[in-house]
Amino acid sequence: MPDSVNETYSSETIRLLENRVSIRKYSDEPVSEEIIEAVLRAAFRAPTSSNIQSYTVIVVRDPEIKQKLSVVTGNQKHVAETPVFLAFCADMTRIDYALMKHQHNLNDNNMETGLVSSIDASLVGMSAYLTAESLGLRGLMIGAVRNNAVATAEILDLPHRVYCVFGMCLGWPAEQPPQKPRMDIGATVHYEKYDKDATIASLDDYDRALAAHYESIGKPTTPDSWTHDMDKKFHPPLRDKLREELKTQGFDFR
Repeated sequence: MPDSVNETYSSETIRLLENRVSIRKYSDEPVSEEIIEAVLRAAFRAPTSSNIQSYTVIVVRDPEIKQKLSVVTGNQKHVAETPVFLAFCADMTRIDYALMKHQHNLNDNNMETGLVSSIDASLVGMSAYLTAESLGLRGLMIGAVRNNAVATAEILDLPHRVYCVFGMCLGWPAEQPPQKPRMDIGATVHYEKYDKDATIASLDDYDRALAAHYESIGKPTTPDSWTHDMDKKFHPPLRDKLREELKTQGFDFR
């Protein structure tokens, strides 16, 4: 894939993604209900598997609820301080109702059911993110709501058959941090068949590029920045109680 592709083909969406950064500090300018509704109405046109629309979004403005979510997500202060927090949830309640209406139930739901609902919520979330950015808002994805899926469900009063896949801080930006480098496209795009050698070969270069980025902003790092961070993140296993927690919420990932 040529490096000049975006010089030849460009659009508002391409420019939004090329310039995207995660924002953790927001101005005091209010985010109206009208703009949130416009963002979500657009996002709900995202693709949905077999039209099941198995998602729900919780719009959180209450400071007390945001503070509780901040604690669950590892005391991330931007979760408490964000003007609006959006919780993107996989929601099987409507599917459950449809089955019960026809004398069936979701008691034996399998991994596919939960996975499809989670993907549906993710597609809506990314669509909302891009829509918000197109209007000048900026955000940050929060996967740490899954640190304790049951506690998050309790805070948001989620019923059985619903869990929060991820959250999003959203507001008008009060900062513009430098953009973090991504892996070389040769590591993540393959043609016709998967090329493991190409994937692994680029990681040393990415370690160095990410280390240089962190050093430029004064963030402690190591020369093998990315691989070192991934080893710390996934060993020991991350959120190893999540399967049990999601089963409590009615999602049987078996």
